[in-house]
Amino acid sequence: MAVPELWAGTDAGKAEHHCVVIDADGKRKLSRRVANDETALLNLIGDVLALSEGGPVTWAIDLNAGGAALMIALLTDNGQQVLYIPGRTVHHAAGSYRGEGKTDAKDAFVIADQARMRRDLQVMRRGDEIAVDLRILTSRRLDLAADRTRAINRLRAQMLEYFPALERAFDYKTSKAALVLLSSYQAPAALRRIGNNRLATWLKNRKVRNYKVVAATALEAAEAQHTAVAGEKLAAAVVAKLARAVMALDEEIAETDALIEGRLHDHPHTEVILSMPGVGTVLGAEFIAHTGGDMSVFGTADRLAGVAGLAPVPKDSGRISGNMRRPRRYCRRLLRVFYMSAMVAARCCPVSKAFYERKRAEGKSHKQAVIALARRRLNVLWALIRDGRTFEITAPPNPIGLG
Repeated sequence: MAVPELWAGTDAGKAEHHCVVIDADGKRKLSRRVANDETALLNLIGDVLALSEGGPVTWAIDLNAGGAALMIALLTDNGQQVLYIPGRTVHHAAGSYRGEGKTDAKDAFVIADQARMRRDLQVMRRGDEIAVDLRILTSRRLDLAADRTRAINRLRAQMLEYFPALERAFDYKTSKAALVLLSSYQAPAALRRIGNNRLATWLKNRKVRNYKVVAATALEAAEAQHTAVAGEKLAAAVVAKLARAVMALDEEIAETDALIEGRLHDHPHTEVILSMPGVGTVLGAEFIAHTGGDMSVFGTADRLAGVAGLAPVPKDSGRISGNMRRPRRYCRRLLRVFYMSAMVAARCCPVSKAFYERKRAEGKSHKQAVIALARRRLNVLWALIRDGRTFEITAPPNPIGLG
């Protein structure tokens, strides 16, 4: 008697998952809602394996993180093959199945059936500890940077309402001195009362660089406005809180950067990755975080380029051919790594600069040239990681390519 082969599709959720198991003929063998709890999930895995009678089971799931993380960890720890089917794919595929309603059971069946028929789905693996840590840290840093930008924008908007002269006197994105100033002095009258010399001394005691220039600039702004705007007192208090919030965010970003750098240097590919011109600590950490640091998962550089959104796909129709576009599904954070590093390398690396200028000479726009350079650099980084060697310029820049 032949050993049955089964496919288990899971529609993942935050509190509960729905699992449907089908055989080679697409017939349902099990349909169950299960809590997102270790004991319940282990019981499900045991029941499905018992149902297979020792035959192979292919698991498929529509999330690769978040609420599905525990189930993926349990499956991989138990030696099970897990395929990832994006939610967009499930949504479009569901339209070809019987019934117009949408239920978790139907979605789980679609996931299982797609896993049974398709051969282009990515196999999931338990995340490398370093890569997982870097993903957490880089995601946190991204949130902190976004919070900082919002706080600065709100600070400037608030200042513009009651003290426009001081709002335009400093670049609050880069000037720590201006934030220190605003933490205690935000209104023109208060600045005039303390005076230039006392303000300079106050700033010096707080280790502000160029404290004399900062004090003089602030007093110049204060002398330019002698009219008190309605709501000035409360607005100034809000600005002080925002300034202190930005400084706190700066401290946390610096702490996060230190953690990222320390964890990044634990990875075996760090030296190779950081040898690429334009790739610093944060971009290198994001590369490892969103690739898992294991190139064998992708198989080829072309596959990695597709995941990063750097491999265009055809959009031909009728007599129109050669029409290429960016794929709809790709990792935007990974694309950012290659695009940002390419922009830096086009300025500081002679080889990358030569490649960029050649693309511009061919009629490419700046963005197209940077994307072409990013794609070429992806191939180079792939080869360097594969061969275990660092990037070196071994010959003068030439218009043919990189390295």
